[in-house]
Amino acid sequence: MTFSDRLIPLRQRIDIACQRAKRDPNSVRLVAVSKLKPASAIVEARAVGQELFGESYVQEFLGKYEEISPSPHWHFIGALQSNKVKYLKGKVDLIHSVDRLSLAQEIARQWRDQATSANILLQVNVGGEVSKSGCAPDELISLVQKIALLPKLHVRGLMTLPPWSEDPEEVRPYFRKLRQLADEVSALGLANVTMEELSMGMSDDFEVAIEEGATLIRVGTALFGRR
Repeated sequence: MTFSDRLIPLRQRIDIACQRAKRDPNSVRLVAVSKLKPASAIVEARAVGQELFGESYVQEFLGKYEEISPSPHWHFIGALQSNKVKYLKGKVDLIHSVDRLSLAQEIARQWRDQATSANILLQVNVGGEVSKSGCAPDELISLVQKIALLPKLHVRGLMTLPPWSEDPEEVRPYFRKLRQLADEVSALGLANVTMEELSMGMSDDFEVAIEEGATLIRVGTALFGRR
């Protein structure tokens, strides 16, 4: 099965989910999660119109960045170590996984000589799982207030990886919680902080995520097949 064979029905499912939620399908962007897939798979995806890709490992991303030209739009969606930030500078449109002040500080430092600010999302561990990254929901307001004071950063929204369940309906409360947290942050009216993006939902639950307000869905398996 080709990428196109998977992409067409996936976009149909996105459209139907948007119809149920009375949303414009253009308000939801598909991040094709290409980690652990070769550059050739990305080239194939671009041939049928997919231009936004998500990578989770810095070294793997750098290899693809150098190999693929012209460059597509890249989002970094994986856990990020501060000492790896320098490799992303000027190469990614959005970092989804900022979960601590020290990481935000390093991003600001690395971007200080760039013409534009770094676009970031704050990752929230809505399920409180010790195995997952993300700030605790009750620490989000304090974190965003501190990050808002840093130069060369634009907080564009929130991201989460909720607890996995075979039933997407069991995940819905976590998506709803992230949207509520975004509303709380937005109400603060902080400079360089906008809650225009909610990165949530993957292959098994993206439709529920869309119904709860996702603007970025991160889909890998349903597009590229099993890794």
